[in-house]
Amino acid sequence: MNRLMDPINEARGRAGFPEVRGRRLRRTEPMRTMVRETILRPADLVYPLFITEGDNVRREVSSMPGVAQLSIDRLIEEVGTIAELGIPAILLFGIPDEKDAVGTGAYAPDGIVQRATRELKARYSDLLVITDVCLCEYTNHGHCGLLHGTDVDNDASLDLQAQTAISHVEAGADIVAPSNMMDGTVGVIRRALDNNGYETTPIMAYSAKYASGFYGPFRDAAASAPSFGDRRSYQMDPANGREALREVALDVAEGADIVMVKPALAYLDVIARVRASVDLPVAAYNVSGEYAMVKAAAANGWLDERRIVTEILTGIKRAGADIILTYHAKDLARWLREG
Repeated sequence: MNRLMDPINEARGRAGFPEVRGRRLRRTEPMRTMVRETILRPADLVYPLFITEGDNVRREVSSMPGVAQLSIDRLIEEVGTIAELGIPAILLFGIPDEKDAVGTGAYAPDGIVQRATRELKARYSDLLVITDVCLCEYTNHGHCGLLHGTDVDNDASLDLQAQTAISHVEAGADIVAPSNMMDGTVGVIRRALDNNGYETTPIMAYSAKYASGFYGPFRDAAASAPSFGDRRSYQMDPANGREALREVALDVAEGADIVMVKPALAYLDVIARVRASVDLPVAAYNVSGEYAMVKAAAANGWLDERRIVTEILTGIKRAGADIILTYHAKDLARWLREG
């Protein structure tokens, strides 16, 4: 017994154990709550939604349990639940009936997102409606800009991105979120907004958007898979971190108000580096593949869904995200309400 106590006795008088005991602050739940460093709130969350044509449509996305394509009337119902849970913002993705080579539906005044935005703002004036600004859901080739042969023509696509943003704001969008990763998009949209009297409308830029395998289920939900090739010529290489800081700096210089890292889980280091490099709000997108993995594992009884989702989203916030876009938003808000 004396031999076992010797290390403790030897430590006495020196800084550290046993005088310093980290477990003192972990002993009870009230104690852990009082000293908790990272707090998740419904106000941190943005809930993505997929809007389709028709009436009374709720089309479940098989690869994303709990997520559905919704017609505008069903969207109104869903947003009622979202607002009641205290989630302050949604992100709208449109799924048009018809597509063409130039993505006409993206910037049409009567497009699916434009009509949905008008309906939402008429009923939920305090809800923040964020709209995805991209062409991929509206083009028949599924790429995020106009094509020149088989290449995406960066500069020729910029004006249509700006037209899309303007049409969304005219419909009542509170924030526009360009996601196409075309060089110069943020600057062109900022100038277009300012020149049309929308200088107070913020831009949430998908500044560091990686060419990730985690987007697979989203392609099902948004019906936006490319008909050929992939998006690696404009989305970022997952191996690069310094490049993300360069992209973020360019978007900030062009007028971004919020910068985003997408995806989140495999890029927590990027979120932390971006947080350290800018004084703007930082958003992180907890994407479809990240969501689907948790849902599949929980359905098989391999994980405690509530515990894992809370841990993942806490980790994203701890890494530096001020805003988290996640398909788990409704579940998390309910769990937070339950304590």
